[in-house]
Amino acid sequence: MHVEKFKYIIWAGDLDRAVKFYEVVFDGEVVRQSDVMAELTIAGSILGIHGGGEGKRTWTGMSFQIKDLFAACDALKAAGGEVLREPKDTPEEPAHLAMCADPEGNEIMLTVPRR
Repeated sequence: MHVEKFKYIIWAGDLDRAVKFYEVVFDGEVVRQSDVMAELTIAGSILGIHGGGEGKRTWTGMSFQIKDLFAACDALKAAGGEVLREPKDTPEEPAHLAMCADPEGNEIMLTVPRR
């Protein structure tokens, strides 16, 4: 089977707020938006955001690999997101993961490659 496009969909109670969050924090580019749904490209992938969500905390499985974990957590918080588990350096290795949520309650991970 030939796949023409792969897209991951999340829900949002406030579609415009969610779109703005992913534009600002992850350099998302809106490629399509209507009153009920938006599509953004982020690092070559497509994120669909569907309005009508309930704003409940929901695990998505989405992970964003970035260069600076601490700066990314700061940017996420400044844009209205929440860091649920702060990154922590350990004696064994530098911090490589932060558990977060967008303003709509969708849980996401921020990661950096392990050394």
